Amino acid sequence: MTQQTSALRPKPWIEAIAPYVPGRSTTDSGAKAAKLSSNENPLGTAPEVKAAYVAAAETLDRYPDAGATALREAIAAHYGLDAARVIHGTGSDEVLHLAAGAFAGQGDEVLFVRYGFSVYPIAARRVGAEPIEAPDVGYATDVDTLLAAVTEKTRVVYIANPNNPTGTYLPRSELLRLHAGLPADCLFVVDQAYAEYLSPEDDDGAFELAQSADNVLVTRTFSKIFGLAAERIGWGYGPANVIQAMHKIRAPFNVTTAGQQAAIASLHAKDFVETSRLHNEKWLGWMADEIGKLGNAGLRAVPSKANFLLVLFEGRVTAEEAYGALMEKGFIVRWLPGQGLRHGLRMSVGTEEQTQGLIRALREIVGAAD
Repeated sequence: MTQQTSALRPKPWIEAIAPYVPGRSTTDSGAKAAKLSSNENPLGTAPEVKAAYVAAAETLDRYPDAGATALREAIAAHYGLDAARVIHGTGSDEVLHLAAGAFAGQGDEVLFVRYGFSVYPIAARRVGAEPIEAPDVGYATDVDTLLAAVTEKTRVVYIANPNNPTGTYLPRSELLRLHAGLPADCLFVVDQAYAEYLSPEDDDGAFELAQSADNVLVTRTFSKIFGLAAERIGWGYGPANVIQAMHKIRAPFNVTTAGQQAAIASLHAKDFVETSRLHNEKWLGWMADEIGKLGNAGLRAVPSKANFLLVLFEGRVTAEEAYGALMEKGFIVRWLPGQGLRHGLRMSVGTEEQTQGLIRALREIVGAAD
């Protein structure tokens, strides 16, 4: 039988999308391994949050609150915000897509830094806009290179702070300088998926900016420090006109009842969140110190304020070789050749046992090459 080629084809900007590739959760052999590829909370989920999730089973036959009213009010109360200016999404990914969907289209440009979150170019191409990548400086966001890349076509600028997958951080003064240099008709999106891992003194001021400026959107997630990655709950905060436009294209009933209840409970699990932050602070610093000791083997860690390290392999052992060898030893990390980081591995902070085991395995791998 002759195979026919379909005349039906997607739009060219859809065909140009490189699909998002998640961190692996299984090894090549299927053997049990420590999953350190997706920046999840190694301490799990707070018990009271699990209880709230289970209790929601009583309403499985009913649609969730489409407006997530109680959740938005809980978020607003927790962070000192206006609930009417909070939008909820299926993870912060949906909120990031909504930003591009509402404010960019064919003939427009969406700007982000090289080594930024891989959802940004997908969000741009999905609506027919052109993704523009500004050069990094030392794997970090640089205000001057971003501003130099702004044109009359720029409609959305994304930055992640801390950045994923590098872990780098733009301080308050630089974030304010970046916003001040952007045109008023450009939406500035500050993606704060890892903000709860920061110390209070490291607040970048994005919420304050979103309170007063007409073109700033801040996004956050319950997937990381709150331990709700499976439920896909994100949210954003911005000016009323921005939020209203995004609501017009938001999927209805996009956050489940169980997810809404669990997220509300997680905002009250303050001891769990603080324990998670302190655990991360301790073991992220320890990992960075241990990688520093492997400098003679060509390893270098990019300074991080998130819950992971980007480790660069600049010696005899390549990142690809180390990725495979770590998997054989029971540790799944993230290799990112699709983001121009063929020479790097992103390694999530795990439990104490996992983190120590990861570094021990890494020492053996690079030591065997000497």
